[in-house]
Amino acid sequence: MEFNHKSVLLKETIDGLCVKPEGIYVDGTLGGGGHSYEVCARLGEKGSIIGIDQDEAAVRAAGVRLKDFGEKVTIVRSNYCNMKSKLHELGIDRVDGIMLDLGVSSYQLDTADRGFSYREDAPLDMRMDRRQETTARDIVNGYSEMDLCRVIRDYGEDKFAKNIARHIVRERSRRPIETTGELTEIIRGAIPMKYQKKGGHPAKRTFQAIRIELNRELEVLSESLDDMIDILNSGGRLCIITFHSLEDRIVKNAFRKNENPCTCPKDFPVCVCGKVSKGRVITRKPILPGEAELSENSRAKSAKLRIFERA
Repeated sequence: MEFNHKSVLLKETIDGLCVKPEGIYVDGTLGGGGHSYEVCARLGEKGSIIGIDQDEAAVRAAGVRLKDFGEKVTIVRSNYCNMKSKLHELGIDRVDGIMLDLGVSSYQLDTADRGFSYREDAPLDMRMDRRQETTARDIVNGYSEMDLCRVIRDYGEDKFAKNIARHIVRERSRRPIETTGELTEIIRGAIPMKYQKKGGHPAKRTFQAIRIELNRELEVLSESLDDMIDILNSGGRLCIITFHSLEDRIVKNAFRKNENPCTCPKDFPVCVCGKVSKGRVITRKPILPGEAELSENSRAKSAKLRIFERA
């Protein structure tokens, strides 16, 4: 299957990066290379981009898509949390812009055997990096009822988390839960029918929660943001697209803290903590997709773009 992913908030992200023709840029979630392609198109002779992705299929597809840009493009198979060390290996300490397009790609959702989708019956996998040994099956069959409830409640924001966890544990006591189809049916049985009719697909939130837990998506994000801001040149920008309220909150709070890190009590006449601002938040409110994009791509619905500029 061809790696096909429609880049969300494409123009807004590229505009937000303010690409300099001779600059160095990083795409920390390369995917099919849609955002990177637009950056490459704006680069001059000395400009370059480093694309990072942990998904082998994405790395392969982006390599094909960006091949005409030759030496300007370097592709690294890794998680963006390793960005600082991977750039260091390439002899790069500072860059002019970084972008992240978080969440799961259309390709990953549409490739049934990856186990991301509740619409297809496939093995419970959900690994973004298939070199990782743990899969969604291990979480579904191995986590305690309390931990399952915590994951579904916190990462899926599902008010039926407790009931879903109870149903999963009851079913797996009879036999292991092996496929996305089996899990979907269990979730259906745990949610009252009147809510299923109006709340979108009943399994959506639980699948999202298990995927986030398995791939450590929120920890990776929160642990990486300060590092990414640190490696920006003065005037360099960090553009992040989120698809989940918890991701967005992490980005918003990290940007705010880097803009105003002072920890002095409010009634102090002058700052004595010595913490200095690293830059400014460009987006007081997140940039959202326009009507035209929403009508073309339903997956853009929950997308939010936030931008930070290094001092």
